[in-house]
Amino acid sequence: MASLLYRLGRGAYRRRRAVLAMWLAVLAALITCLAAFGAETDDEFRIPGSESQQAMDTLKASLPSAAGTSAQIVFVAPAGHEITEPRYASVVSATMAKADTAAQVAGATDPIQSKTISPDRTTALGQVRYEVGRADLADTSLAALEETTEAARDAGLTVEVGGSAYGSGADSGGGHAKEMMGLVVALCVLTVTFGSLFAAGMPLLTAVAGVAITLVGLHALTGVFTVSSTAPALASMLGLAVGIDYALFILSRHRSQLATGLDAEESAATATATAGSAVVFAGLTVVIALAGLAVVRIPFLTVMGAAGALSVLLAVALAVTLLPALMGFAGERLRPKPGSRAARRERAAHGSGHGGRLSFGERWGRIAIRRPLITLVTVLVGLLVLAAPARELQLALPDNGSAPAGSGQRQAYDTVSDAFGPGFNGPLLILADTSRATNPQQATAALTDKLRETPGVATIGKPQLTRDGDASVLQVVPETGPNDEKTKDLVQRIRDQAPEWRQQTGAAVSVTGTTAVGIDVSDRLADSLLPFALVVVGLSLLLLLLVFRSLIVPLKASLGFLLSVAATFGAVVAVFQWGWLASAMGVEQTGPVVSILPILVMAVLFGLAMDYEVFMVSRMREAYVHGARPREAILAGSRHASRVVTAAGLIMLAVFASFVPGASSMLKAVAFALALGVLLDAFVVRMTLVPAVLALVGRAAWWLPKWLAKLLPDVDIEGERLNRAATPARSGASRADAHTCDPGVPVGAGDTLRPPVR
Repeated sequence: MASLLYRLGRGAYRRRRAVLAMWLAVLAALITCLAAFGAETDDEFRIPGSESQQAMDTLKASLPSAAGTSAQIVFVAPAGHEITEPRYASVVSATMAKADTAAQVAGATDPIQSKTISPDRTTALGQVRYEVGRADLADTSLAALEETTEAARDAGLTVEVGGSAYGSGADSGGGHAKEMMGLVVALCVLTVTFGSLFAAGMPLLTAVAGVAITLVGLHALTGVFTVSSTAPALASMLGLAVGIDYALFILSRHRSQLATGLDAEESAATATATAGSAVVFAGLTVVIALAGLAVVRIPFLTVMGAAGALSVLLAVALAVTLLPALMGFAGERLRPKPGSRAARRERAAHGSGHGGRLSFGERWGRIAIRRPLITLVTVLVGLLVLAAPARELQLALPDNGSAPAGSGQRQAYDTVSDAFGPGFNGPLLILADTSRATNPQQATAALTDKLRETPGVATIGKPQLTRDGDASVLQVVPETGPNDEKTKDLVQRIRDQAPEWRQQTGAAVSVTGTTAVGIDVSDRLADSLLPFALVVVGLSLLLLLLVFRSLIVPLKASLGFLLSVAATFGAVVAVFQWGWLASAMGVEQTGPVVSILPILVMAVLFGLAMDYEVFMVSRMREAYVHGARPREAILAGSRHASRVVTAAGLIMLAVFASFVPGASSMLKAVAFALALGVLLDAFVVRMTLVPAVLALVGRAAWWLPKWLAKLLPDVDIEGERLNRAATPARSGASRADAHTCDPGVPVGAGDTLRPPVR
């Protein structure tokens, strides 16, 4: 691996114009494909194989108005008046008649005629049914519906429009502004890390290039494959994250080598060979984690994983090709100036100059391994205490109750809940197949009676016949809200009773609708957490075993990741379910956590955690392979890699944390989990727990049974084979400078490699 990447890095450095032209050509080709084949993203939410999805597919064919999305128009009379007063009732009826003619509307229900009026007679609830799903609503349809309510407002009524047609209010807006804020923070951190604004811009350039190619490619594929709007968003976030991390790792190695006097071309090739090997395998762990989303068997998650994996693969490709080419364009300008802070810091990392002072990374490493058992116990206890609330984790899809407090859909949601009951915000649809019943009407009536007697049912609407007359649809309003556990129990109760009811009434019962679909999705995601973790962690254990040729290191890496994820979930439960520090975080409503959060956070954090693991431990193993004793190898890795891991962790922390203020509860929870997860994994697990564990086990950390060592291919991530084939290079540095090291740290632990004999 190292030899291949060495040749690739040197070739990209020498043929930098050709490499740049190649990537520009790729971008141009994708833009051409986008213009020719691109289409709109598709947010249709499907769960193949679930009862709710099968029933929904049947409704789309036989009764589209029931399968499409819906909106609610809530009318509230002025204080001291009733909505049934003739002057107000007539305005309500006129408004609903006008709404019935709005764009894409399949039908509207007048609450005055249907008697959908609150017990205190101050509020009326009108229903508007669309012939299409929310993803297929035209941009102007909801605006046209809102325009129909102007006359009611002019008459003195308070009118709010909401419902499932408005989604969950999860989009907080300002996404591009937050991305720009993240880039600004990244630029500041990189500038401090490198001590050079010029060097800081290179990781950002390659990361942005990767994101641009990914996004254009994904939108070009929408004409061929179904791509949801969330897929490009995830790809963009991950592309920036790993793109900056990978370029940072390679460029940091390049600058470190330049500071010791190595020739610029040789340094670029060597950095690509050594740090690039770590980048390749770190990228593979991220790809494995994202590809593992297919285990869930939910198409939109599979597409999200594939899009994220594509962005990571591009980030790796750009890091080992475009970045060396940019190093070629930069040439000597990347070399720290003699006497500068950056030069002194880099030489100090190699054990010379800077007054013999230790770097922050090495000081932190020494603290972690001074009393390794105490460090291990302290970290474990802290993480386990933080993880304790995770046992109470509840999952649900977001609804309009999680929309921003000032939004119309949130106000409509709250008004309906207060005036009619929370169940009116999440009714169930019961598809009754009466095709085999002796008397379909009688079967439907008998089923209605059974449903009315079922505990947890508030009310039942009038049955609607399908086009072929072989089935009917009943709207069942639960007593509890769509995200309440009692509503989930009601759905399960109906499904459990369905076989018995079929025998008694002749009607085959299926539960569907937005609420039932959300429950099925949450159940599918919850059931998939363990298989997902086993697949991802198992495959990555094999990959890390191959990379580090050790049994302890892969096990430690995976267990450390599981600890940090459990602690993250525990904090999410404490804040977003229990309400601890909720006001400080701007959480307006506590309740179940968005069901996509655990599996998405696991995938993203696993990739980033393995990045940091590979960056840290590869430098430690490199020192050990080159002859350092175990504790010296740990300190060498801390000295060389801690600054990179710290910078990468701070960048990710800042990017994710920037999405917490002002976001919807769903996005706020995801951003909070990712920010905290990065903080715990990078600084608590990788920089503290890992050195302590390695210090405790000593040489056993790098032990591998001989029979297994013979079976595994040697990928040579440390470049040892390249080093053995090397000849002394003639660079600007003297032999004394090139081999200056800390006492006890052998030549090669932080030194550079020499070019292979050709």
